[in-house]
Amino acid sequence: MTTALITGAASGIGAAIAARIAGPNMRLLLHTRKNVDGLGAVAAAAKAAGAEVETRLADLADPAAGAELAAAAIERFGGLDWLVANAGFADKRPIASLPDQSVQESFAAIADSFFRMAKAASPALRRSPQGRVVAISSFVAHRFPPAGDVFAASAAAKAALEALARALAAELSDAGVTVNVVAPGYTQKDPGAHAALTADRWRAIQARIPFGRLATPTDCAAAAAYFLSVDAGYVTGQTLHIDGGLGL
Repeated sequence: MTTALITGAASGIGAAIAARIAGPNMRLLLHTRKNVDGLGAVAAAAKAAGAEVETRLADLADPAAGAELAAAAIERFGGLDWLVANAGFADKRPIASLPDQSVQESFAAIADSFFRMAKAASPALRRSPQGRVVAISSFVAHRFPPAGDVFAASAAAKAALEALARALAAELSDAGVTVNVVAPGYTQKDPGAHAALTADRWRAIQARIPFGRLATPTDCAAAAAYFLSVDAGYVTGQTLHIDGGLGL
């Protein structure tokens, strides 16, 4: 049996990862901040696929939440093999109009929560014969087009997330635990989900992606599933860009 904790699992990439890995040999702790209905649907689908599932609500901006989620998975299932840190949000405001508090909120929910969750999970991951950590970052930490969309707070928080993931990869390497990052490009939203950009802006963006389309949550879940797999057992400290050639 394999135990996994997935944050931000109620929709989008987190939900796609849960669907991808759910099965008879999986035990899943699925998290969302407040999307109870979405998380319930994802949990029901995972159970139908044969997984044992628990759900938790938590605001990862709360300093205690990350460690509490890791502890909940370990207590409920007796251990933790895979940690998938997916939860986050986009803030598109430029630095000139970005309040200090908003930068702090981005760091709290994305980088700080990962730090606390990974710290709490590390002893269990070390004990696991298949310890894996996957952090979901974003292209915004790598691309800063002068005439394009620059997500300053999100970029800084995601860059910090990636740095923490690389540090964790080094620290856990002696136990054979891998730590890797998936960095999606512009990604298709679930129907009805909040989007940081207008419909016209999304169309303009899609036109400049070499593949001619947005990434899908399923595209990103496939990359995460690879990092979680036995096949990726000798891959650690890496960032894989799922962007349709956006970074070319």
